[in-house]
This record gives sequence, C-alpha cells and structure tokens, in this order.
Amino acid sequence: VSFSYVLFLANLSFIDTCFSCTIVPNLLVNIHTQHHTISHTGCLVQMYFFMALTLLDDFLLAVMAYDRYVAICLPLHYTMIMCPQRCLLLVTASWLWSHLLAFSLTFLMSQFSFCASHSIQHFFCDVPPLLKLACSDTQFFQVMMLTEAVISGMIPLTCVVVSYALIIHTILRVPSAGGKHKVFSTCGSHLSVVTLFYGTLFLVYFQPSSSYSADTGMVASVIYTMVTPMLNPIIYTLRN
Repeated sequence: VSFSYVLFLANLSFIDTCFSCTIVPNLLVNIHTQHHTISHTGCLVQMYFFMALTLLDDFLLAVMAYDRYVAICLPLHYTMIMCPQRCLLLVTASWLWSHLLAFSLTFLMSQFSFCASHSIQHFFCDVPPLLKLACSDTQFFQVMMLTEAVISGMIPLTCVVVSYALIIHTILRVPSAGGKHKVFSTCGSHLSVVTLFYGTLFLVYFQPSSSYSADTGMVASVIYTMVTPMLNPIIYTLRN
C-alpha cells in the first residue's frame, strides 16, 4: 500500500470521526433529555466545525480520486507524481483552505441579528435554517456562500468526474475481463459514495434561502452527516 493512500485514508477516517462527533453527540443528548437548546456561541462553533469538516471531506475526496487516476492510468510515474512531499502538500492545503472558507462564513454569520423566532428547524446549526431566522440583510452572505460553494464544490467534483472518466477509459482497454470487473466494482463503490455526498450537498446549498425546505434539508443532512461517514470505511477499505 502506498504512502499516499495510507495518508489520505487516515485523514478521511479522522475527518469522518470528527464530522459525526460535531453533530451526533449533541443530537443524542437532546433526544435523551428532551432539552433542545444550544447557546449562540455553541451554535456558531458547531456551524464552523461542520462547514470546515464538510469542505475538508470534499477536497480530500477529490485528492483521493486524483491519486487513483495516477495509480491506474500513469502507474510508471506514480512514485514521482505522488511523492510524500506532494501528498503532504495536498493534504495541508486542503486543511488550510477548508478552515479559511469556514471561518469567513462563520464570521459573517456572527454579525447577524436574529429578531425572528429562535427555533431552528433542524437537528443542528446549519447555514440555511439560520439564514431563515436572520433579520439582517443576508444578500452579501448568500453571494459569498454560493461563490464558495462553486469553488469548493464544482472544482473538486470536476476533478473527481474527470479522474474517474479517465480511469474508466483506461479500464476499458484492459484485455482481462476479471481485471475489468474488479476495478469497475471498486470504482462503482467509490462513485456511489461521492454521488451521495455531492448530490445531497448540492440539494441543500445550491439554492437561494427563499426556496429552502426544512424537511428536504434535514433528510439530505442525515445522508451526508451520518450515512456517508458510515459508508466510507467500508468502501475505501473492504471494497479495495
């Protein structure tokens, strides 16, 4: 197993663990105590870590897709392209960029006044339901959020799609039917998780707050906050 793949899997496992721990423990306490409250500061902190870890997951999935592309399509150049220094640089850049984007949105959200009902129609402090409660002008925030969503969503997704398209193109030239089936089944599992993750994120965040549906948002949030982190260890270890 290559250094890069171990590094990426270790980061993905750590991110998914933190991702679930940001939301699930507080949710279980609320269910157990029937005391559904959270402080303003606690809400912003939860929102910050949720956004940072979501963006980090997003970037890391794209980096892992590129790593698989190099391993399958350019095997003779793999050790040169995915050297330890470059892998560490990709992971470090993903961490820094995701936290920078999350901090900028959290800072803007902290400036808002909430004069409407303080009841959040969600099971954690997510951006769209909080925007529904704000009585400040949120237009600049929404432009920022959509801009960041394009940068952190469309670019990594394009990287994933192009990487797997080139992988599939390479696989189709493999003469062995068994080899084709083995790699296709692994790529199909990876793509199913990527589709679940990106599909639900786009459903929630690539729309104006005026058309946001609380029920749809909650269902989509369960998928990318609980289902996807649960599936990742199975897909990226047992399937491989």
